[in-house]
Amino acid sequence: MTGAAWNGIQGSNADAKAKTGAKRRKRIFGLLYYIFMIAISCVFFYPMIWLVLSSFRQNKEIFMDPFGLPAKIDFGNWKEAWEIGNMSTYALNSVIVTSITLACILLFASMGAFAFSKLRFRGSSMLLMLFTLGLFMPLQSFFIAQSYLFDQLNLKDSYVSLILPYIGLGLPLAVFLLKAFLDSVPKELMEAARMDGCNDAILYGRIILPLLMPSMATVGIFSALNTWNELLLAMLYIQDDSLKTIPVGLLAFSSRHMTDYKMLFSALSIVTIPMIAIYIVFNRYVVAGLTEGALK
Repeated sequence: MTGAAWNGIQGSNADAKAKTGAKRRKRIFGLLYYIFMIAISCVFFYPMIWLVLSSFRQNKEIFMDPFGLPAKIDFGNWKEAWEIGNMSTYALNSVIVTSITLACILLFASMGAFAFSKLRFRGSSMLLMLFTLGLFMPLQSFFIAQSYLFDQLNLKDSYVSLILPYIGLGLPLAVFLLKAFLDSVPKELMEAARMDGCNDAILYGRIILPLLMPSMATVGIFSALNTWNELLLAMLYIQDDSLKTIPVGLLAFSSRHMTDYKMLFSALSIVTIPMIAIYIVFNRYVVAGLTEGALK
């Protein structure tokens, strides 16, 4: 065997060992990464687990052993909290307000994003700037003027007094995200559709909306969570108990049952778990919606 051949064999063996070592280091690093992320997740998710487990216990058990496990899984506390706290009415109100708000945000934001991204009209830059400013304006900056306007229009103590502000608060971010995605759609697609005879309405309904579905899922989840959990406007604009949403109802419930921990934990579990479940189910759509349109 010649020296060149021997050197070639040695070089191949060295390359194979290097690749094997790199793969081993990669597997070890991946394993450590997953262990670290699981540990971090447990730290953040433990309070939720403790809350749900405590909702199945009695007050005496909670005081004696705060971090103990329930003796049995009994939903009697949940049923009692649901009935005493009038949660069915509050939940229905939240569903109505959130559904209407979400539908309006998705419709108006998709139409606005289509107009700003693919249509050219006078004043579009100024209007887009106004939407962008909405991302930086806190609720407190216009709350007094809004409250005065609602007083004059006699809109308080109605669903409209919540739906209108929620739509206004949700539109800037929704328009911004949807426009960012539409900017990445090739203009040739629009031109081909127009050559086939599509007007703006057909273009929006048959081409733009299907393309926007992943991003609209992201916008929908964020908007639904923000609307469902909003407290300040719901507390100030709604005084009629039959129209209160879950955050306001839960605040009143916690004030009445401040020391009744089993009832308080049960009510919190009832309110919190559905939204967490929705986010977990649609999490992949959130990630897909945020990454779509990131690269042109």
